[in-house]
Amino acid sequence: MIDAAALKTSAALSWRDRRLFRRGAEHQILSGALHYFRVHPQLWRDRIRRLADLGLNTVDTYVPWNFHQPSPGTDPDFTGWRDLERFLTIIGEEGLDAIVRPGPYICAEWSNGGLPSWLTGRDVALRSSDPGFTGPVGHWFDELIPRLAALQAVHGGPIVAVQVENEFGSYGDDHTYLRWNRDALLARGLTELLFTADGPTELMLDGGTLPGTLAAATLGSQPEAARELLAGRRDGEPFIVAEFWNGWFDHWGERHHVRGVDSAVGTLRGIVSDGGSVSIYMAHGGTNFGLWAGANETDGVLQPTITSYDSDAPIAEDGTLTAKFWAMREVLGARGALRVPEKLPTLPPQTVRLAPAADLLTAVRHAAAQTSPSAFLSAHPASFSSVRPASFERMGLDAGFALHTATPRIPPGDHLLTLSDVRDIALVFTDGTLLGTVGPGTGTLPLRGTGAPVRLEIVVESLGRVNYGPGVGAHKGLLGPVLIDRRTIQSWENAPVTLSSTVAGAPFPGIGPGFWTGTFEVDDPADTFLALPGSGRGLLWINDFLLGRYWKIGPQETLYCPAPLLHPGSNTVTVMELEHPGGHLELRDHPALGPTEEYIEEFD
Repeated sequence: MIDAAALKTSAALSWRDRRLFRRGAEHQILSGALHYFRVHPQLWRDRIRRLADLGLNTVDTYVPWNFHQPSPGTDPDFTGWRDLERFLTIIGEEGLDAIVRPGPYICAEWSNGGLPSWLTGRDVALRSSDPGFTGPVGHWFDELIPRLAALQAVHGGPIVAVQVENEFGSYGDDHTYLRWNRDALLARGLTELLFTADGPTELMLDGGTLPGTLAAATLGSQPEAARELLAGRRDGEPFIVAEFWNGWFDHWGERHHVRGVDSAVGTLRGIVSDGGSVSIYMAHGGTNFGLWAGANETDGVLQPTITSYDSDAPIAEDGTLTAKFWAMREVLGARGALRVPEKLPTLPPQTVRLAPAADLLTAVRHAAAQTSPSAFLSAHPASFSSVRPASFERMGLDAGFALHTATPRIPPGDHLLTLSDVRDIALVFTDGTLLGTVGPGTGTLPLRGTGAPVRLEIVVESLGRVNYGPGVGAHKGLLGPVLIDRRTIQSWENAPVTLSSTVAGAPFPGIGPGFWTGTFEVDDPADTFLALPGSGRGLLWINDFLLGRYWKIGPQETLYCPAPLLHPGSNTVTVMELEHPGGHLELRDHPALGPTEEYIEEFD
């Protein structure tokens, strides 16, 4: 036993001679990432208990600013699904510690890296000491950090550590900002351990570490090299891996990433050897419900993230305990049967699921008042005129869809309609008929004129805001000019599409895009997986809750529907199809996440 007074700090966690201590006793952080914003609140305790049964003593979570404060000028919301304090309290009630990563930038494959689009739409230098950035962050921290401070271990709460920013060395080198971030946490009452986390390269550690603040690593392999690098740079600090990537996320149009059990377990064993600490990212991935999935951008090509955030984690998207779970459990030292909580039966390795069913979607589309996508938007109070199509940011729109309408006169004959810089996909209608689809990027469509004005309607869909790299904060919408041959169309009406009104409104015209509904009966609500064979791309609601996006390009084929979203009796499914309807809805008793590909770690 080491005298706590001899350690570097009075916080619950401290270190000396490359060893970590908790309240004076030598300690290893055995943590798993679990995001409250990706798990239904009624399942928080269940998933936390599964982490404990994995052999973990700590849960870590990011805090997405845009999830709590999606609109400027309004107080952040910490109720219901956003009740961070309740989530952290449950962690403490289950006997676990908590690590919180407040950002304000979090990456996490979450839309805009957690930054609100109302902020990134301004002319400010993001993640920097620019007062235009630190000012709003300071106001956000005024609301957030005191809530965390009250739940620190020093006050009897579960929080033992808080991260300073997030992998900042992968982004920039403004150490004035990094120090500001650390000092902002201290000034608002945080006294527990603070740490930075960066990839184990000289470049990243140079940009993202601070003297006097513990430096942790993020990695998927080669822990020995990372341990050696950090030991040479950070005298006396323990080896902590703040993110161990035991799986990976997926993009639409690519394969489902997996990581073999032997590979993942071998790296985990290397991390925790000789007293090393770890946070498994993800221990339980959860789901990108609604439109919160982010995107990456590589060489100018957008890579939108799928709805599932299963991440090939040891605890699957629906809570299933996988082979990776049992193998990691052995490495982490867990022994014997799963614990039996006082108020719940033994946790089952497999969650309860509804029986499979098919042909639940009616093939009848909602009746349209007019053959025009503006039928349900003509009186939208937020519509306005502009010379060029307005961006999502100008319309105050974070995600979803925008409608742009113009009535250009087109001379007789064949012409080309060019849409420049579409972020991300545009459906183009002329006089109520679907002309075609453009994007992402710039594209052209053939257009035949008669000499009369044409009602041109362009519905632009965002596929997710970039969450990593210099593309974070990029605007969405129809960002470039729209041309007929070489002539620019310069008179537009712009309207944001609010999805709540869209579900109740009329469909898009033609035989393709539109709304479809279906119902199914449930005796006892249980998990299920929804599939739309034959459909193209769109959104799916269950009982007016937006599960997320589906897309025929895969890899994801099913959408996970947790039991708390269902109720006994009739349950309603609403589908917004943007390409072509398959006309079928299926309930399946297992996920289908597509053809697999082994995850390989790469550092840029």
